[in-house]
Amino acid sequence: MLMRNERLATLRTRFDDSNHVLSIESDGRIAVRGDLRTPAGRHAIESFFAKFCADELRGPPKILHAPGHSFSDVARKVVSIINLASVLALETAIGAPINPLRFRGNVYVEGWPAWHEFDLLGQEIAIGEGARLKVVKRIVRCAATNVDPDSGARDLSIPETLLRRFGHADCGIYAEVIEAGKIAAGNELRD
Repeated sequence: MLMRNERLATLRTRFDDSNHVLSIESDGRIAVRGDLRTPAGRHAIESFFAKFCADELRGPPKILHAPGHSFSDVARKVVSIINLASVLALETAIGAPINPLRFRGNVYVEGWPAWHEFDLLGQEIAIGEGARLKVVKRIVRCAATNVDPDSGARDLSIPETLLRRFGHADCGIYAEVIEAGKIAAGNELRD
């Protein structure tokens, strides 16, 4: 995880749901590819991480199948929404450019005033073709956001700056999907 293993940010991953193949790119080239349904495919991925993170691991890495489980910071099945105006306000406070990808959002919103997302707690919002979400929680940020998503360098103090300048360590909101629908880049998000 980025909070402890910032070098992971230098990797680019792609999972093809149709054939269960995970591809990992390092330094601009495919470093490993494996079908996660097969022992050989899982072994290839595990071997890559055993070498890539050799000095950081306490044991051999294992790929596990966990149907229905969500590897998330919250127990609920949620999507994260990042307000780009809030990121810009934080950028101004920190005095350096901030790549919004540091916040690992599912949806990035333009057009809201900074911190408007916090006013939506408990409310329903709509996006795209029929999707409806209920805003359930602010996202408390951890040290993982200090890591540049391109270089893997731990170069900013985001949670500390949020706390010092804004009185909280939050950036973004979690929302539960209450009605499925299609969403795409450029869709309007209505509150």
